[in-house]
Amino acid sequence: MASTNIRDQLEHQRQRVEQRMKQKRQSLGLVQANDLRVGSAKRPISGSRSRELHELGNQIEVLTVGDDTGEGSGEEGESVPVCSVGRDASADDLCADAAVAPMLSRPQRDGSPTQNAEIEGSVEGAVETFVITPAKHGTLYKCRIARDRKGMDRGLYPTYFLHLEKDYGKKVFLLAGRKRKKSTTSNYLISTDPTELTRQADSYAGKLRSNLLGTAFTVYDNGKAWRKNSRDPPRHELAAVVYDTNVLGFKGPRKMTVILPGMTPDRQRVTIAPQDDSETLLERSRSKNFDDIVVLHNKTPVWNDETQSYVLNFHGRVTQASVKNFQIVHDSEPDYVAMQFGRISEDVFTMDFRYPLCALQAFGIALSSFDSKLACE
Repeated sequence: MASTNIRDQLEHQRQRVEQRMKQKRQSLGLVQANDLRVGSAKRPISGSRSRELHELGNQIEVLTVGDDTGEGSGEEGESVPVCSVGRDASADDLCADAAVAPMLSRPQRDGSPTQNAEIEGSVEGAVETFVITPAKHGTLYKCRIARDRKGMDRGLYPTYFLHLEKDYGKKVFLLAGRKRKKSTTSNYLISTDPTELTRQADSYAGKLRSNLLGTAFTVYDNGKAWRKNSRDPPRHELAAVVYDTNVLGFKGPRKMTVILPGMTPDRQRVTIAPQDDSETLLERSRSKNFDDIVVLHNKTPVWNDETQSYVLNFHGRVTQASVKNFQIVHDSEPDYVAMQFGRISEDVFTMDFRYPLCALQAFGIALSSFDSKLACE
């Protein structure tokens, strides 16, 4: 009887500790989606930024963002308290970076930030071609990523499935990705066939590979690494992602830089097929060689005093706080969101992208957000 009481006391104490830890995690600065336009004033375009966009032919027309403060709307936005996020404080969100979460406001007709200016995209032609083709200009592609962690080893090596959302709850499969085992660095295989996640399969679409610290990632197509005297066409680099290291452990939103190949005047992607390290997207960015590349950043969240959290406007597409939630923009046009990604449940996330990204680039960038970043924690 005495031993039973002791076990009951220990179990009660353990539950109390877990509850306190959960409350502490949820009270750490979460970035919430904010459907009220915060800080929408445009920053001046510097000479170098303007020249960069002009020279690369990356002529992105600024799409009008739906005015949330228009006349005739008397409804007020309603914020989601940080403590109501529920299961968001999952193990894969526990790091030194603050989470980004949505702030709900009055409903929109389709959740699109530019519902009056663009159409929703669909798959045209073969999926294998569609996923590597830049998005059509003036088109928004709404996607969803499901994470499968069931099975013997999927807790450590989950599989990610990307679908394009359609009307009436329908969806079209695009890509699947899974982290490779026994790899020195994080290495994700990406395929157009969810049952064939191997490099030898015809469905192999590309891969995502990180550095040793997990702070820099590169997205490749399905080509082979360049070798001297090799007859195989060298692989192309489609994107690179760099996460700022959090050496001092300051709590704040995650900061990321995305480097893309530039776009030609006819909106075709510039080929980046490095034959040495100096030609890679990462090295071009480090050396400030911006020829034929476009550098984007995640949009800086705004602190909300009312909810005591960081907020971003996801226009209803994100419903839970997460360190993974982000929007990708160019510094000269912060209102044009080329990509946004965020959590809607424990293992389901939305991923929306526009020109100049393609599905494979956006999926690779999203996979990098799932990966553990040692130097950022």
